Parts: sequence; C-alpha cells; structure tokens
Amino acid sequence: MNLPALVALMVLAHTAFAGGRVALTLAAIRLGGTPLEVGLVVSLLALVPMCLAVHAGRWSDRSGAVRPALAALAMLCAGLLLASLPALASLGLSAILLGSGFMLLHLAIHNAVGKGFTSDERVRGFSLLSLGNSASTIAGPVIAGFLLDLAGPAWTFLVLAILPVLALAVLGRLRTALAAVPVSAPAAGKARVADLVRHAPLRAVLIVSALLSMGWDLFTFMMPMHGDRIGLSASTIGLVMGAFGVGTFVVRLFIPRLARSFAEWQVLAGALALSAAVYAVFPFFSTLMPLLALAFTLGLALGCAFPMIMSAIAHTAPPGRSGEAIGIRSMLINASQTLLPVTLGALGAAGGTRMAFWVIAAMLGAGMVFALVRHRT
Repeated sequence: MNLPALVALMVLAHTAFAGGRVALTLAAIRLGGTPLEVGLVVSLLALVPMCLAVHAGRWSDRSGAVRPALAALAMLCAGLLLASLPALASLGLSAILLGSGFMLLHLAIHNAVGKGFTSDERVRGFSLLSLGNSASTIAGPVIAGFLLDLAGPAWTFLVLAILPVLALAVLGRLRTALAAVPVSAPAAGKARVADLVRHAPLRAVLIVSALLSMGWDLFTFMMPMHGDRIGLSASTIGLVMGAFGVGTFVVRLFIPRLARSFAEWQVLAGALALSAAVYAVFPFFSTLMPLLALAFTLGLALGCAFPMIMSAIAHTAPPGRSGEAIGIRSMLINASQTLLPVTLGALGAAGGTRMAFWVIAAMLGAGMVFALVRHRT
C-alpha cells in the first residue's frame, strides 16, 4: 500500500473538515446565532455520525475501503458547497454532511491500515496518519480564519470544497491497493455491540479514547467562542487553533521514544492530566501569546495518545470486527460531540465560557483517575 498517498488523501480531507468546522462556528456567529444556536450547529457535526458509526464500521469490515471512501469524499464536498449559503439551516445541514463524511472516511482508511499491515508496520502507519492529521489540524483552521477575514464565509467554504475533489484524485491512485486489503466474512449469528463493550481491555481503551477525543474536538468549539467573546479576529483565532495543531505534530515525532520510556496507560494518564490543567487556566488569558502557548501545550497533551489508541483497538478487537470497534469509538466520540456543544453552549450563555472550560477540565481530570487505576491493575 502506498502509505504516503494514503496520508496525502487524509490530509486533504481532514484539512477540508477541520477548516469547515471552524468556519461553521464563526459563520454561525456572524449570522447572529446565539451561543445555544451555534452549539446546535456544531453538535450536528456529530449527531448523524453517532447513529451511523457502528454500521459504517461493519460496512468497512465487509466491503473494504474503496466504496466508503468514495461516498465520504462526495459528502464532504457537498457539505462545504451547501455551507456557502448564508443561512443557519444550511449550516446545520452542512454540518451533518461534513461530520458523516469524515467519520466514514476515517473508519474506512484506519480499518484498512489495521488490516493491511503487520503489527510493526501498523504502528508506523497510524503514526504517519496521525502526523498528517496534525498537519491538517494546523492548516485547516489557519486557512479558514484568513479566508473568512479576506473573502467572507461563502468563498471560504467554496475554496475548502476543492480539497475533497483533490482527495478523490488521490483515491483513484490507491484504489487497487485498497481493494486488495482483506475483508471479513459475515459473522455467524447477529453481531452485537454489547459483545464488544463487555470485552474489558477494549472497553477501557474506548472510554479513555472518548475522553481524549472530547478534549480535542471541544477545543475547536470553545476556542472560537472564547476568542469572539474577548474580541479576537477570525485570523487570530485561526492562529491559536493552528498552534494547537503544531503541538500535536511536534509530540507525534517523539511517540516511539514515549512508547519505549513509559507504559501505555502512563502516557494516557499524563495526557488527560495536562489537558485538564490547560482547560482549567485557559479562561484567565485573553492576549495572543499566552493563548498560543496554552493551545500548543494542549496539542502536546492530546496529540500523543491517538496512534497508541488506534493500534490498541486494532489488536484488542475480536477477529473480523476491527472496523466495528473503531465505529464504536466513533459513536462514543460523536455522542459527546452532539451533547456537549449544546450543553456547553447553554452553559456559556448562562454563566460565560469560563464555566464551560472548567466543566471540560473536571471531566478530563476524572479520566486521569480512571487511567491511573487502569495502569495499576
């Protein structure tokens, strides 16, 4: 499999998604949306993916990666084109397409890497994908922020829509290799999510994965809200979010050294602890340099866990159900992304963004305790 081309495909798609997610938030604010309405738009990025993630994982187990990837890139392009229409309703529909499309692509490609590589190659594959994800986490918000300031929301979404079209061209080069990845025969009897959730090692990985991903994704919601409240421009907000992406990229260069020096659960507990600390102090700062430093530190904390989590899911899932296990992870993440933006948006409207940051910090702190207990057992 052509791993560089696979990484390029995901970078193009995730840049479109990450930029679109930031642009959706800021476009909704510019249209006069209240914190609750903005939270509703952002939550739609995860609502339908939450319902479809397990089925999408089973589809990738049975059919391979090509057809799900084609459908996913088409949904990303359609969602960005729809978002160029200046209405909250169109932003909501766009959020559904963007969230569902990227969820489907993420499941298909990561399941293909899990199935198509040996154990040693799998770690390298997930590490390179995570580095690409970090690069697009930097590029997406920065591109979206500057385009919003220079050209407005409509042109921002139209330019971003070019990226999934380019990703389709890359997919054409990968089609033969992806089609060669083994697929799973239908399981005897009815496949049940409960059977996977009862598997204790997989369940622990899924819980911590959901918390860390919540900390990652809610930053993309809370930072624009906080930045708008303290009077930052869209391009400055994009730079702060780009600093977060730089942090994730830097730490992933050192993941092999971290893995040799610390146990997996020690790394995860440390990531949760540092993330909780950043969220706890973030509301006290309103100038650019401290915000850049805090965003970079949060990126360091959250960026170190993803490759190990994906590799752990690949080797702890029952045979033939790795895509379904990744789907469960996505379902849990999307459930939190659906409920928490609305909840935190309402909390921000009632008590300010400071209280919302502290709620996130408390949840991540509880996750740190869980990870430490898991490490000791």
